[in-house]
Amino acid sequence: AALALLCGSVAAVVVWKWLGKRQIQKKMEEAQRTRDEGVKKMAKAIPLIFPFQVSSAQTDAILSLPLLELTGRLREGSLSPRTVLYTYVEKALEVTKQTNCLRHFIPECEEQLQEIQQQREKGLLYGIPISIKDHIGHKGHLSTCGLVQCLGTPVQEDSILVKVLKSQGAVPFAMTNVPQSLFNYDCSNPIFGQTLNPFNHQKSPGGSSGGEGALIAGGGSILGIGSDVGGSIRLPSSFCGLCGLKPTAERLSVWCTCLLNVDVCSRPTPVPCALGPMARDVDSLALCMKALLCQEMFQLDPTVPPIPFDEEVYSSSAPLRVGYYDTDGYFPLPPCMRRAVWETRGALRAAGHQLVPFSPPRIHYVMTELFLKTFFADGGCAWLDLFTGNIIDPSLKPQVNCCKIPRLGKMLLALILKHLDYLSDSPLLLKLKNIATIPTCRSVKEMWNHHHQIEAYRTEFIARWRELQLDVVLCPVLGPAFTLGYPGKLLTAISSTMLYNVLNFPAGVVPVSMVTEADEEELKHYRGCCNDPWDRTLKQVCNTETGCGRGRGGCVALPWREELCLRFMKEVETLSQKK
Repeated sequence: AALALLCGSVAAVVVWKWLGKRQIQKKMEEAQRTRDEGVKKMAKAIPLIFPFQVSSAQTDAILSLPLLELTGRLREGSLSPRTVLYTYVEKALEVTKQTNCLRHFIPECEEQLQEIQQQREKGLLYGIPISIKDHIGHKGHLSTCGLVQCLGTPVQEDSILVKVLKSQGAVPFAMTNVPQSLFNYDCSNPIFGQTLNPFNHQKSPGGSSGGEGALIAGGGSILGIGSDVGGSIRLPSSFCGLCGLKPTAERLSVWCTCLLNVDVCSRPTPVPCALGPMARDVDSLALCMKALLCQEMFQLDPTVPPIPFDEEVYSSSAPLRVGYYDTDGYFPLPPCMRRAVWETRGALRAAGHQLVPFSPPRIHYVMTELFLKTFFADGGCAWLDLFTGNIIDPSLKPQVNCCKIPRLGKMLLALILKHLDYLSDSPLLLKLKNIATIPTCRSVKEMWNHHHQIEAYRTEFIARWRELQLDVVLCPVLGPAFTLGYPGKLLTAISSTMLYNVLNFPAGVVPVSMVTEADEEELKHYRGCCNDPWDRTLKQVCNTETGCGRGRGGCVALPWREELCLRFMKEVETLSQKK
């Protein structure tokens, strides 16, 4: 009888787990079916909306217009918002068929077209089709973060950012794909699948705003909104050859940017999430910021400082005092990215700017004790709880497996590493500590101390900046695009971007040069810090065809100086185009 009871209990548990997984699978299939049906409906709608044939020459002409010129044509009436919208919808259909970058079309874009016709004044983004990242709330649509538990209830109200975009005449028409839980710089989740780089389908578009990167780079959107908590705007911009800006976190409202408080944008954290624009050129980023920094934004979210866009700073041509570095000493980047910094440094100097060597302090400490400790203060428990039914995307498994190491295993590993203190300066040992023994906060007091350490580091960094009397800093950004599946294996490689999330400084990225044969040859001899497994992996994943990958320049300013950061980005962009 006891044996029968035990067998029955085991069978019941197995059936219960099977039913749970089956229910999850049905949810995922329903979400996929809804997405696919939405794409098909939009594809069928285009011939009905445009019963006449739009010439390919006209379509190409619209798609090739820079944002500033397109807004001018729309405002003067030589182009209609409807024509522009559905030209971009048609292109987006083509791009997502190749890259799987869209999570959902927004059918209400037709209603928004009607709304902007009724507006008394044409906003700065009048008639501009705009794409938004999955977790930025749009009324009536899911904010999934690539998670099964978020497939239930649609958002009940537009996020403040979407409200302001609509008030400025923009037409949100698509939501783009993201990695599961957003905590990855690849772009794959178990529900909607892997997004591909439009220039090379064997490469990642970056993440977590990877859907935005792929759509804009492929020509299916002229302006997008992403988010950034460790490089999630700048890395996709780097991987896809775009311009992107991570503002100071509080400069734009993040209200209603996710559902159920599941992601880093909604958690109270000393390393805050920032929303920002992605586009093909710097002027587009500046126009977007100018449109968003308006009275409506300040009224809808009183926590946003009422600081309008300073056009005078952005348009200035005064010489700048520029700090620069080509490595942070933690994760040396590929030759093409370091060369991009040196070539940009030379061009800036020739243009009359002052260039000053700058070295960011203690990046090993920042990566381990400040950045990782912020997000894994509880050992990753809250993060692991997000994966309903233990459904985990393969690209996240390296991080998940680290968090799942039993506490005893972590203690033993920490003990072993402690006895290797004589190797404390070894980059290999430091990376191993980061990966295998993610630091945690074991008490409230320790958490408060952690917050204090971040503030102390910001003070130290600003003091060094002030001592050198810098206006801005030029730095490297991770790239070119990684081979699919590898970003999850190289979490430590994001040191070049995460620094400015910890500091909460505005930071942007600009494409400056193409990968050359010399870069490819030098990459063959790349050793990184000590030719350890992470360094060797980077060498494997960065191989690209000469002339396809691009070197990028990172541009940074002090907090609340987005206009100065953009002005510096514009200078770098102009000089690289002249070259």
